[in-house]
Amino acid sequence: MQIQMGRFFFFLSILCLLPLKPVVALPLHTNSRWIVDEDGARVKLACVNWLSHQEAAVAEGLSNHPVDLISKRIASLGFNCVRLTLPLFLAIDQSLASLTVRQSFQRLGLLESLAGFQANNPSMLDLPLTSAYQAVVSNLADNNMMVILDSHFSEPSFHGNGVFGDQHFNPDLWVKGLTRIATMFSGVPNVVGMSLRNELRCPNQNVKDWYRYMQKGAEAVHSANPDVLVIISGLSDGTDLSFLLNQQLELTFTGKLVLEMHWHGSRVGRAGETSNPNKVCGRVVDSIMRGGGVLLQQGWPLMFVSELGVDDNRHLNCFFGLAAELDFDWALWTLEETNGLMNWNSNFFQRISALQSPLQGPDVSRVRPHKIILHPSTGLCILRESLSEPLKLGPCTESEAWGYTPQKILIVKGTYFCLQAVGLGKPAKLSIICTQPGSNWEIISDSKMYLSTKLGDGTTVCLDVDSSSNIVTDACKCLGRDDMCDPGSQWFKVVDSTNITRRPILQIG
Repeated sequence: MQIQMGRFFFFLSILCLLPLKPVVALPLHTNSRWIVDEDGARVKLACVNWLSHQEAAVAEGLSNHPVDLISKRIASLGFNCVRLTLPLFLAIDQSLASLTVRQSFQRLGLLESLAGFQANNPSMLDLPLTSAYQAVVSNLADNNMMVILDSHFSEPSFHGNGVFGDQHFNPDLWVKGLTRIATMFSGVPNVVGMSLRNELRCPNQNVKDWYRYMQKGAEAVHSANPDVLVIISGLSDGTDLSFLLNQQLELTFTGKLVLEMHWHGSRVGRAGETSNPNKVCGRVVDSIMRGGGVLLQQGWPLMFVSELGVDDNRHLNCFFGLAAELDFDWALWTLEETNGLMNWNSNFFQRISALQSPLQGPDVSRVRPHKIILHPSTGLCILRESLSEPLKLGPCTESEAWGYTPQKILIVKGTYFCLQAVGLGKPAKLSIICTQPGSNWEIISDSKMYLSTKLGDGTTVCLDVDSSSNIVTDACKCLGRDDMCDPGSQWFKVVDSTNITRRPILQIG
């Protein structure tokens, strides 16, 4: 049970001073597909999951480090939100809720974890489990972090979800527990949302029960705490919300409902290792869009919870490309587990930084709509430093404002310059003669992540990145049957953008 988080903290042994950031005026609500603050400004939830639903019912990692250090690390990595899981019985089973942290560890024989907790968080050791959970939420508020409460399982466990009416999922107790949790955190400003249930799954799952009970749970939460966003997941492990295309939820409130979908690396499974990465990415994205991603286009706010191993570059690049294209809110899994933050290298934080700030939003009056060209493998975008220097990758906040014409020409908006290929293995350039070969860029492959053009001699090339981060064109790779090929250097995403801002902080009180 004891979690080793040493490597997680290796990367930031010295906390950096963060720049001043725009303020979020709480509480949050929705405006069409966007989550916005009281002033109507887009708030993009860029969250990390922090587990507190397992056997001990204590937020993991606290046996290794002080809670304040963990909160500061999360904030320093660019996240603005924590999806903090909990077992529902913490709110309705007094015999569990009244246990202290010490007693919880003792009953499980976790003496090493107990000793570590006493060394790092002594003031919390003899708190009841409910109070310890509240203390974590409070400390996250002290560090300007928003919190989504996630009713993960009924009982404290690592595995345990089913559907309504299962042995461990009594719908009436569930509604009662949601009501108590919502009431407990009423008036706590940094608690901005409640996720009603994690990953419903069972052979007996059915849409009729989903509507019946999700509507009851949503109404119970909103009645007890009208400030929080009510976050609802679908069926089939949280991957299917497609039934909402045919039937709306019937709720008495508006402006607070957010949908939640899950992206599972395990769903790709062995096919991701033995199939062409472009075909895998295309299949997975198509499945996600059919499962509910298309709801974004109908004005539903949609948050993704990603359960991908961060060492799985091919699947991550696919996820990052879709995340940038749709600009959805998200929560990465997870803070503590071996596939989580403690194993991420510094390059990973650079990659996700482009996704932590909003690219689009409801207010398009301040910034003219344009496009950026994202390189998911690095999290950087195509920049021009000067006309005499090659195009390079750099921070997306400094990106050119591109346009993509019906003739498939990539132009720098407000200029006559267009992106042009010169030759195989040579740097791409900006040109004002946009009728020449090498100026028309097709988006190709099942992944829709390549920018391809034809040279004057008929050779097809793809946009690429060399070892110095220069933008070049080279032979297109990984388009055949090579299942082990890594297309990362040639995967780009042309992304709509209306607004790029610094990461927000909270305005509490």
